[in-house]
Amino acid sequence: MLQIKNVVSDRGSKYAVSGGKVTDQNEAVAFLKLLKRDKKFAKATHNTWAVLTTDGNRLKGDDGESGAGMVILRMLERANVKDQIIVVTRWYGGTKLGGDRFRRVQDCVRAYLEELG
Repeated sequence: MLQIKNVVSDRGSKYAVSGGKVTDQNEAVAFLKLLKRDKKFAKATHNTWAVLTTDGNRLKGDDGESGAGMVILRMLERANVKDQIIVVTRWYGGTKLGGDRFRRVQDCVRAYLEELG
């Protein structure tokens, strides 16, 4: 598992990004369970995620952050990254970010893809 904590902070909200190799829905669910074994991630406000599989499946989850899974999925498609789940975690800081929340998700995904090489 690749994990980058404290990627960005915005108006009190803190973001982290995690990811690893998965090839289907069951592995994605298992990855999320593994991530949430860490109490800090289990108590996060949102753990949004997406994965593009080699066989063409487009899997995503918003976890209450409407539209965020699709943002991650589109970035995976543009970068042609397959069989790699990316989970963007947000700890809500008390101030609504509006559309800026999508920019923060993009910042996290970019940081992860750069780390992947």
